[in-house]
Amino acid sequence: MSLTELSSVLFRTRELMELLLFKLEEEQLLLAAGRSRWLAHATREVEMVLDQIRQTEVLRAAQSQAVALELGMTGEPSLSEIADAAPDPWPDLLHQHRRAFLTLTAEISGMAEANRDLLTAGQRAARETMLMVAGSVQTYGPDGQSHLADRRSRLVDEAI
Repeated sequence: MSLTELSSVLFRTRELMELLLFKLEEEQLLLAAGRSRWLAHATREVEMVLDQIRQTEVLRAAQSQAVALELGMTGEPSLSEIADAAPDPWPDLLHQHRRAFLTLTAEISGMAEANRDLLTAGQRAARETMLMVAGSVQTYGPDGQSHLADRRSRLVDEAI
């Protein structure tokens, strides 16, 4: 039955999403610790998991379409719509998959955003350090555009 196959693909997708979350957390730990030596490896592992998710997503789409046809549905129904139309005991299981996907997606998005912030902050700190070593620093002009200034440029707090 296609519902069994669909459920198997959904479980596999959930496993891959959990693995992606784990890999993103590894990446975050490396970023937070300033251990850039292994960052390329961690990023490559994240990309490998994303590729596996893409491949599994193709299988999920095909299985979802097959189930939809079996249930007499037209178009490309959502997982929630398939769950509502499926015979017992499938609705509960398919709704559980959907809730798990929503939770994992939110966690992955949050972790990816945090990693972007850490990466940006680290890149900015490294750039500023290199500019200071080179004898110039990056400042902003009255027009808001950044430019390199000599070491004599200082930030002045006008409130003093």
